[in-house]
Amino acid sequence: MKTDTKVLKLVRKTSPSQTEAPEQEAEMGMAPGPTSVGLASTTKKEQDAGAHLLLSSAPAPIRHELPDHKLLLGMYRTMYLSRRLDDKEIQLKGQNRIFFQISGAGHEAVLVAAGVVLKPGYDWFYPYYRDRALCLQLGMTPLEMLLSAVGAEADPNSHGRQMPSHWGHKQLNIVSQSSPTGTQLLQAVGCAEASYRCKLIPELQKRVSSFHDDEVTYVSLGDGTSSEGEFWEALNTASNLKLPVVFLLEDNGYAISVPVEVQTAGGDVSRLVENFPSLYLQRCDGTDPIQSLETMRRAVDYCRQRKGPALVHAKVIRPYSHSLSDDEKLYRPDEERASDAERDPVKRFGALLIDEGVIDQNGLQKIKDEVDVLVNDAADKALASPQPAGETATDYVFSHDVDPSSKDFDTEDEVQLSGNAGTMVDLINRCLGTEMAHDSRIFVFGEDVADCSREQYLDTLKGKGGVFKVTANLQRKFGGARVFNSPLAEANIVGRAIGMATRGLKPVVEIQFFDYIWPAMHQIRNELALMRWRSGNDWKAPMVIRVPIGGYLKGGAVYHSQSGVSTFTQIPGLRVVYPSNALDANGLLRTAIRCDDPVLFLEHKHLYRQTHNKSQYPADDFMIPFGKAKKIREGTDLSIVTYGALVQRSLVAAKQMEQEGVSVEIVDLRSLAPFDWNAIVETVKKTNRVIVAHEDSLSFGYGAEIAARITDELFEYLDAPVRRVGALDTFVAYAPQLEDAILPQASDVAKAIAELKSY
Repeated sequence: MKTDTKVLKLVRKTSPSQTEAPEQEAEMGMAPGPTSVGLASTTKKEQDAGAHLLLSSAPAPIRHELPDHKLLLGMYRTMYLSRRLDDKEIQLKGQNRIFFQISGAGHEAVLVAAGVVLKPGYDWFYPYYRDRALCLQLGMTPLEMLLSAVGAEADPNSHGRQMPSHWGHKQLNIVSQSSPTGTQLLQAVGCAEASYRCKLIPELQKRVSSFHDDEVTYVSLGDGTSSEGEFWEALNTASNLKLPVVFLLEDNGYAISVPVEVQTAGGDVSRLVENFPSLYLQRCDGTDPIQSLETMRRAVDYCRQRKGPALVHAKVIRPYSHSLSDDEKLYRPDEERASDAERDPVKRFGALLIDEGVIDQNGLQKIKDEVDVLVNDAADKALASPQPAGETATDYVFSHDVDPSSKDFDTEDEVQLSGNAGTMVDLINRCLGTEMAHDSRIFVFGEDVADCSREQYLDTLKGKGGVFKVTANLQRKFGGARVFNSPLAEANIVGRAIGMATRGLKPVVEIQFFDYIWPAMHQIRNELALMRWRSGNDWKAPMVIRVPIGGYLKGGAVYHSQSGVSTFTQIPGLRVVYPSNALDANGLLRTAIRCDDPVLFLEHKHLYRQTHNKSQYPADDFMIPFGKAKKIREGTDLSIVTYGALVQRSLVAAKQMEQEGVSVEIVDLRSLAPFDWNAIVETVKKTNRVIVAHEDSLSFGYGAEIAARITDELFEYLDAPVRRVGALDTFVAYAPQLEDAILPQASDVAKAIAELKSY
């Protein structure tokens, strides 16, 4: 096996000059321009074979012209520092002094290159867990990284709440990272889209966080993550809107134990994305810092010039196992691992610097010694740093600054109504319109929400405005820059909105039907609701997700009539609201928009245009606080706690049972997370009998939590067991007779009233 220095000499003799690159590209059948590639391109033979290992078995060419020596030495120092931090964490894990380790070893060269050409605190960063060297180059310190490893409260990444190597740093614009692979991609697109929208609406430029005319958003991923659908959704939107996003694909050939040719058709994902319009595609040897620097500079410059997004496909190595929970010797042969070792970026770069006379062996050793002292000192300080106090565990689940359940959001008692009565659709639409006029940061988007995407036809067409017409005419009033259609992709909608909200915009997005919210579940559960808590309040994403929900519409069937709110009410950090009438919908939506937390705003489709829940219009500042129930009927014999479509059905049942001498009190919760426990306590103490009624399936439905808490805390006030009324434990069917049997009807509520009264 050749030494590192000998390998470098051999490569330098055979490498083409910088001016020969276009000819080389032409010979390989690659067109110049946005999809042209760098010197590390595979040959046709390798493409056909999907031969990733052929490329990784030998070093890629080194350029003749070297950058400034000071820059080179700084890059080497950061690369070596990154590797030594990995090694230190591995040592600490072996000593049971930290609890998890995942390294960035083998990725250092291209990451340091990216950090050199990008601007901390100016550009925006959505790294993934291999990006230690990038974060160091941007300015994160070894101590800050090791504080994360030990779970210290002073850790700027997450304040002890997230695993190590899940980067986040407010001052550097490194947005809090999570563990699900690929969820950061759509958020990065949304972050860049905030900049794009600010260009369209200049008044926003002073209202968003750290806006710059030529800012770039960086996002990275591994080759395995390119299998995720959100990768393709992100590329689609970034290319479609020509957003300044630099995608860095760090391809080390493995997703844990799964090799790239199993993950990706042809073994090379960049070949699959070459035809995305406006996408500047570059390939490089990510273990070569010089080539990586030139490649990343071209990609970043392309984005700064607002020509579109760029994707850099960097071939790197993974000299250590995926993490310390993995043993790569179980699935990687020794010869493959030895071949990777020849391409170790830290060793190769050090040898190059000596060979080129940039530094001598003694000087290089001095850098290493200084780094080793720095790492050991940082480790000692990190180990001495205290972990967060147990009583802080629930801090920052929600905003500490804005409380949507407070009196600040309660104008209900002074409400003055005027005009003709409108439906729930009318009053939601009115609220959206007045809030958009009040706050230019509000954007409305989703599937079919615009009047007409091809705006030249707006004057001649009535326009769509949502499948239920809830957003009708908003595009006409506020323009296509603020009201626009999205791709048919729910994760795309929510992920982009999170990125925009992180920058300070206020997205109010629509998922067309509750039944189709599930593709966005990763973004809602693992990103949106957790952003504030996992970053220790450094980052937040306040936004509203409007969702039509529920049945009682003939023909809705299995995929247009479901409920399932308990899936979302159990997510810490997410507010869940469910109005039953037009006036409440108006006031609660305004609170949702003006509060500082993410809100799931559920709108029952059957209630959209009912006459029984219509209302005149309130003033433009009308708000109802979250967690404030409404007593809609007084009674003395028993209570019904309910929400949504069951409110009206409970009223019908109560009036029917009144003829039989039973006095029923009804409480409409309106807000499900939080819910008004005090109102429940008051009504249970008053009537001593209670029914919890909802449209969800009976088993594991939302009412189970209410019933359990009543039994737990109010048992001594009960004269009968808590009774629940809900849907059958199945999906909603198409045939009207089946739907009626599945969903709870007024007759079911009346039967429960009679049985409970006679207990």
